[in-house]
Amino acid sequence: MRIRVAEPAELLLLQDIERAAGEAFRPLGMVEIADDDPLPLDVLESYRTAGRAWVAVDATDRPVAYLLTDTVDGAAHIEQVSVHPDAARRGVGRALIEHLAGTAREQGLSALTLTTFAEVPWNAPYYTRLGFRRLDEGDPALTEGLRAISRAEAAHGLAAWPRVCMRRELTTADAAGRGGPAGPARPAAVVRPAGAVAPPRPVSPPRTAPAVPPSAPSR
Repeated sequence: MRIRVAEPAELLLLQDIERAAGEAFRPLGMVEIADDDPLPLDVLESYRTAGRAWVAVDATDRPVAYLLTDTVDGAAHIEQVSVHPDAARRGVGRALIEHLAGTAREQGLSALTLTTFAEVPWNAPYYTRLGFRRLDEGDPALTEGLRAISRAEAAHGLAAWPRVCMRRELTTADAAGRGGPAGPARPAAVVRPAGAVAPPRPVSPPRTAPAVPPSAPSR
């Protein structure tokens, strides 16, 4: 699975990937999340032109997943991770996150962060397996930037389901391991919103029950 920067002609496809991935929330009764519109094309283009929109492509060079990232308080914040259900259980979401970890470490960033649903199995529990920890109230790593993101999400209605901020410290191994083999195939999760770039709304993780395909976007 190759990872590269998204191209202009692929933005509509990224919207399709997010719509398909979001369907995994419907059986959980999270209809509003499943029905939520993908990010507008102009917002996706702003990520792309800034070099902060990555895609995982298949053998025909067609994107099957994507990740958007912002920088928030010195950390690489996963704004969105979405994996198409057809590419589920292949480690695609994890590969995108590991690629970001390596890139962020090379840029001198301290950690990966995200916000996600606490009780959706392919969201917070998935990220815990990838080395993220929950940031409880009073944790100094719960920065003002992350608090602002959480407030924006609540204003958008995401607080109807329990949300959590999470953080994974970066090490030298993250840079060395970029592009290496992916772990167990489970796409990830959420993440919305990240910073002030994108408007808050229901990944990537950063949309990751045993009965639900672990291919939903990171919200």
